[in-house]
Order: sequence, then structure tokens, then C-alpha cells
Amino acid sequence: MIRGMKAPSFMDLALLAAENAGKSGEVPIGCVVVRKSEVVATAANRTLTDHDPTAHAEIIALREAASKIGSERLVDCDLYVTLEPCTMCAGAISFARVRRLYYGAADPKGGAVESGVRFFASPTCHHAPDVYSGVGESEAARLLKEFFRERR
Repeated sequence: MIRGMKAPSFMDLALLAAENAGKSGEVPIGCVVVRKSEVVATAANRTLTDHDPTAHAEIIALREAASKIGSERLVDCDLYVTLEPCTMCAGAISFARVRRLYYGAADPKGGAVESGVRFFASPTCHHAPDVYSGVGESEAARLLKEFFRERR
């Protein structure tokens, strides 16, 4: 670390993963799973690379974290992701029993946390994490806007 620079936040690490995903042609979304203030997993979207529609950053990070921890229950983990999770990812976050969800940019079209179906508010949701939105929002939104602007 350079003197005078602050250590990167967990959302900064997710943003870096998102930036790298964008450079490889993937939609720039990054995710970090944290347990006891330590990074357990970092991932970015890989739907094109893996030819897998479920290879969202959150799903990949949850799988890696569960494997490292040795449990499908991530009850003492927090998840940082650059974009509001979709319904699939919100469901996985719920089933994993993630403690806290921090996300950057809202996704009015595909989001399922505070947009769209509001999965965690559904009576059929088994577990709802504490949700903190707008963390790193401007940088996350910038990455997405630039990515899609270049493709139009």
C-alpha cells in the first residue's frame, strides 16, 4: 500500500472485479464475500466466458465462499456487489443465509431487491439479509453506462 492511501474497501474490490469483467467483454459486475473482515471470495460475471446463464458474479462468489467455508450456510458473511441482484441471485443470497447485502447501482429493469419483485419482502422468502444500497453507486453506474455505450 502506498503511504497516504487508504486501504481499498470491500466494494472497491468488487468494483475492480467488475472493471476487469468489462475489459474481457462481460457485463461489468463484481462481487466480494466477506467473513470476519476477511475476503473469502471474489468474482465477476462470467456468463459469456462460461456459456452459462447462471454465471452471475453473486452465484460464482457464493459457490466459492461456500466451498472455502465448508458449508452452504454463509450466516456470518456479508456480500458486496456492484449492481442490485436479480431474482436468481437474491434467491441464492437468501438460501445461503447471507447476513448483510451491500450493493452499488440500482437495477430498475432486472433488480429484485428494492426494484421489481422485491424478493426479500416476499412472504415466501426464507431469509432476508440486512440490505444497504447505494454503496459505490456512482462508480458502479459509470462502469455499466460506459460498457453499454461502447456497444451501441
